[in-house]
Amino acid sequence: MVARKKIDLLEIIQEIVNLNSKMRFAAIIDGKGNIREGIMKKGQTSLNSQKEEEHFCAQVAQRRTMRKEFDRSLGKVRYIHVEREKVSQLVLYTKRNIVFFTMEPETPMSTKIALITKIKKITADI
Repeated sequence: MVARKKIDLLEIIQEIVNLNSKMRFAAIIDGKGNIREGIMKKGQTSLNSQKEEEHFCAQVAQRRTMRKEFDRSLGKVRYIHVEREKVSQLVLYTKRNIVFFTMEPETPMSTKIALITKIKKITADI
């Protein structure tokens, strides 16, 4: 029997946050919206309280379920990008989890697309 390598979610999140200086926060969320692992980049302060962050993550999971209704006709979601006045929010879906990260607003779209590609590779097995 082949032993599977244990995936270190904290290590993955740290790698994501360190990809770009504009990163603020990154988390891996389960299908029910629970934060499995998440970190704020050093030097950054959260724009949400912990309760608000947990509520937001629960809603992210609910939206994934809602979006699946359209996978057959429109194809699977590649990523979600919300540009707000104070922060850019991005969501990627893996097989079993959701990757949520925030960046400084007004980061060039080309930078975000490059990060999405890198993060998809980093999180392919989670």
